Amino acid sequence: MQPLIDHARLAPQRHGGAPAPAPRAMFIACSDARLVPTELTGARPGELFELRTAGNVIPPHRIGRLTAEAATVEYAVNVLRVTDLILCGHTQCGAVQARTRSQAPRAAPTMWLWLLQTHHWRRLHTPDTDPGHQHLLAQADKLRRYPAVTRSLRARRLRMHLWYYDVDTATVSAHQEDGVFAPL
Repeated sequence: MQPLIDHARLAPQRHGGAPAPAPRAMFIACSDARLVPTELTGARPGELFELRTAGNVIPPHRIGRLTAEAATVEYAVNVLRVTDLILCGHTQCGAVQARTRSQAPRAAPTMWLWLLQTHHWRRLHTPDTDPGHQHLLAQADKLRRYPAVTRSLRARRLRMHLWYYDVDTATVSAHQEDGVFAPL
């Protein structure tokens, strides 16, 4: 932990401060430390607006139900006016594994309840049966129902990209119009 603290202490002196936020893209990903959005995209400070959640879970939009995820997405789309929204899942995701096995992690009962309340496995029309891919598609389906996202996609002011990161090979595949994931 000390090397991280030392790096943080020195970072402002080395980099001289970050520019005012003007990100072009929002990156929604799992909290897993093996997935590093800036490394995947090559983005510099101020270029990505990030949202990280356990299992990159997006709760369903419901009027009157306030969530940090909904507020963050709304801010990125309506205020920062990002033009690209990248939703990124990954292999070996503990949240996906727990949900597909229907096994609660004993040490994380809150996470289990979160997954049960926010994640509904819908049968999506896709030839893909990979649980990680299905999870990513389900999250994208929910994200498209957020009013800010719906309006911006319809107006063609926002593009949504679905990426899937393989932690073993450090490769990224993208969801294509034909329903398959292909290497970027």
